[in-house]
Amino acid sequence: MDRRVTFFHSPNTRSSGILALLRELDADYALKVLNMKAGEQREPAYLAINPMGKVPAIVHGETLVTEQPAIVIYLGDLYPESGLAPQMGDPLRGAYLRWLVFYGSSYEPAVVDRAMKHEASPKGLSPYGDFDTMLATLVAQLEKGPWLLGERFSAADVLWGTALGWTLQFGLVPDLPVLRAYAERVNARPALLWAREKDAELAAAQGA
Repeated sequence: MDRRVTFFHSPNTRSSGILALLRELDADYALKVLNMKAGEQREPAYLAINPMGKVPAIVHGETLVTEQPAIVIYLGDLYPESGLAPQMGDPLRGAYLRWLVFYGSSYEPAVVDRAMKHEASPKGLSPYGDFDTMLATLVAQLEKGPWLLGERFSAADVLWGTALGWTLQFGLVPDLPVLRAYAERVNARPALLWAREKDAELAAAQGA
């Protein structure tokens, strides 16, 4: 099977975590860079890929995948030999999927609501319940450390480490020692350092 994917990316955006993950996986990919400041994500050519006008997105053969957690799951399963994605039958598979989906369904909506000072929805209607419970649930998991799944580093850590890096940087979540230490561990990995250097090069080429 040809495992080469086309990766649609814009530097210093949410897709930077996928850039780092591709490096962690030693994946085969073609990089398609969008200049979001120039509005390329809103042009018809890219809207045909993702009508939301968002990155990241990947195309593998005839398969299109958008949304960060879905891309992490897809790529991890595409490169099982990396060991970064617990496979079916592995006791950690359920926790791995849980925390990837928790990011998109609970963490990011809660952070955005808090940042925008949106009035809290009733717990029964909110996808994440309430911010404090969401954060306490995450903290309790990370305290088991050093990684999200305990002793095993996984593709989920790339997503969470990059997300916590920028949400801590902008003061969107409390600067708790457990969150800070975890984000620093993930972002010190060679693949994450390489991705930041690559993004700096891409941003400079765009005149950012």
